[in-house]
Amino acid sequence: MKKAIGLTTLAFSLALAGGAQAHGSKAKHGGIVQSAGDLSFELVSKDGVATIYVDDHGKDLPTAGMSGSLTVLQGASKSVLPLAASGSNTLVAKGVSLARGNKAVAAVTFANKDVVSVRFSVK
Repeated sequence: MKKAIGLTTLAFSLALAGGAQAHGSKAKHGGIVQSAGDLSFELVSKDGVATIYVDDHGKDLPTAGMSGSLTVLQGASKSVLPLAASGSNTLVAKGVSLARGNKAVAAVTFANKDVVSVRFSVK
């Protein structure tokens, strides 16, 4: 009886955990999505440009006045590139190509000088 209750509890817990993950942010642009607070950041790398899309609860967050840096770790090498606002909800770093296994850390500075860090792992 105790074993049956334990298995039922485990199955119920796993079902709830799966449901919670189903409501996470999804990649709108084919990139890697990470969250920080109420904001979602999607990193997309294409043609030597890294673009970070910023959303607030699924709505584009204007990036005017934002800046920052993108630190890219490629094995033992490290490069730091400036992030600049570009478009309605994007920050862009030029001259970077991300490959499988790379890690990137975006330090985003908002117009009010608040800073948030977001970590990405390229898979």
